[in-house]
Amino acid sequence: ASDVYKRQILKALEDDSKYYGEFGKQYLSNSDIGKLLKNPTQFRVSNEFTKPMLEGRYFHTKILEPQKLNDFKVIDVASRNTIRYKEAEGLEGEMLLLKKEQEHLDFLCSKMTSNMEMCDLIYEEGNQFELPEIQKIMNLDWKGKADIINNNSNLIIDIKTSGDIDKFMYSAKTYNYDSQAYIYQRLFNKPLVFFVIDKRTARLGVFDCSATFLKAGQDKVEQAVEVYQKYFSDEATEDIHSYIHRQTL
Repeated sequence: ASDVYKRQILKALEDDSKYYGEFGKQYLSNSDIGKLLKNPTQFRVSNEFTKPMLEGRYFHTKILEPQKLNDFKVIDVASRNTIRYKEAEGLEGEMLLLKKEQEHLDFLCSKMTSNMEMCDLIYEEGNQFELPEIQKIMNLDWKGKADIINNNSNLIIDIKTSGDIDKFMYSAKTYNYDSQAYIYQRLFNKPLVFFVIDKRTARLGVFDCSATFLKAGQDKVEQAVEVYQKYFSDEATEDIHSYIHRQTL
């Protein structure tokens, strides 16, 4: 019966509104790590939606689910400071993509997908896109959504855009891609590789994960779990409102 139940949950989590909405909040995910480690008072508080998030979402959609591109509202204006933009955003109630941003993202997507090696691995027959998974890690329920599962090569492929591909090895830690890699390898039981494109130069990179990188990710997950247990679990011992950031200099 638990198998059937799990299948129903995974089916529900395929839907982004459920994955990111209330239903999905019964699970921890990598996006919680930053808040739990840096500012737990903001745990489960909605983030402001930013331009890099919008661009990242468009990039993923164009490569993995192009049939959903109509969900993006695009406007042909010089900047977000124009009256036309502000009126349109007011009507739509959400941030819009500028035409020039869309064109640049389309260029980046075609750059990645016209690379033979990347294209073959991304679109190989039998691949699964945007695949959700749930599992207990350190006695808590976690969820993740893999960009691409390549069953032939036994890989999880995660696609990223980067402001500077030469600094990706550092930003990967800043943005908690190390904990993401650790969590996803636990969820899907396959190694994870990052396919990265530099937003400025369109340079491509493939980054696999060393044992050291994964161990750093595991450490973050352990620390985050500790904070979660202390303030948010049923056995919470402390009140989040009394939280103070402590550090030795």
